[in-house]
Amino acid sequence: MTATSHNTSPDRACWSGVLAMTLCVFALVASEFMPVSLLTPLAHDLQVSEGLAGQGIAISGALAVLTSLSASRLTASLDRKSVLLGFTVLMAISGMVITFAPNYSVYMVGRALIGIVIGGFWSMSAACAMRLVPRHQVPRALAIFNGGNALATVISAPMGSFLAGMIGWRGAFFCLVPVALLALVWQWTSLPAMKATSTQNNDAHHSALGLLKNPLVLTGMAACGLFFMGQFALFTYLRPFLENVTHVSLPVLSTLLLVLGVTGFIGTLLIGSALKQGFYPTLLSIPLCMALIAVLLIGFGHHLWLVALFLGLWGLLATSAPVGWWTWVAHTLPENAEAGGGLMVAIVQLSIATGSTLGGLAFDHAGWQSTFALSGVLLILAASLTGYTARKAQQTGGYHPASPVIK
Repeated sequence: MTATSHNTSPDRACWSGVLAMTLCVFALVASEFMPVSLLTPLAHDLQVSEGLAGQGIAISGALAVLTSLSASRLTASLDRKSVLLGFTVLMAISGMVITFAPNYSVYMVGRALIGIVIGGFWSMSAACAMRLVPRHQVPRALAIFNGGNALATVISAPMGSFLAGMIGWRGAFFCLVPVALLALVWQWTSLPAMKATSTQNNDAHHSALGLLKNPLVLTGMAACGLFFMGQFALFTYLRPFLENVTHVSLPVLSTLLLVLGVTGFIGTLLIGSALKQGFYPTLLSIPLCMALIAVLLIGFGHHLWLVALFLGLWGLLATSAPVGWWTWVAHTLPENAEAGGGLMVAIVQLSIATGSTLGGLAFDHAGWQSTFALSGVLLILAASLTGYTARKAQQTGGYHPASPVIK
């Protein structure tokens, strides 16, 4: 994620702090999306439907929305280091609650806790990174953050599936607890004190939702939201699709999820060049291609090698797209680092919650084909609104794509 801020940059870079926060990003993203690879055994153990089990992602998204919109205001006077440490402790507690959940209700409490961490940590992480390195090195620090995100995408799904086969889905969740504790210790020892600044106090007095009064922000956020909604309407239910339609074994399932993650990591390495060549055309093409993939999966879901190819392309596109949207946010909202970041997190998480909920309802009541078709429709709408955002930017002198932030 990327943003600009008027905070005073340090003279020397604190790369150890950047890496410590990156480890926290890795654990957070892995915790957020771990249920995707564990949906079937989780639902069986907790005695709920797969669609209902998928709502664990929805509730974490809903709590992330509420937290991201209020975190800047509630923590305006607090040292940013203390706030980050508090969120990291809460992430470890969430992992413990989920691991030992005796029933579905307690499991959902654990997922709600991780949602609070998602909203709070992501909404202020970019602004904190800008206080750890000199201004000219901020893009590099944020690229490292994105690397932690991408690495978690690569590892969490296949590793979760693999660990579930060996030690159960509870053991898979518990493996993230030591990672969270390591991130806590590392941040504690490496992060400098980051006292609240005038920029953060200004953010606290400006509603994140108030930024939507800008028509360019409104259309861009809506396009981004539809993209994530369409992505997670399908992505959340990949495991039951692969098991019940493609009829893959557990080792093959893990391999397919690994392919999806690896191509996603590759996508984050390639997206910068694509954005430089054509910013809005790239953001518009990605959801169109993903919509096509959703349709192809409906038609060829029984053919393993074609499914593997389609999922590889899906990972390449889906994982890289957020880099472009965070670059757009950085240039569109340069004056409010935390408020703008909080708004983006809220939109993304609300969209993830909505997409996974709608996808689950369709999966349970109309079959997997309806879930994939819904995803395709939402992605086409996202592409249409992205094109409208591009025209609006040209009319209003908004983001100029010749000035990329991600390098």
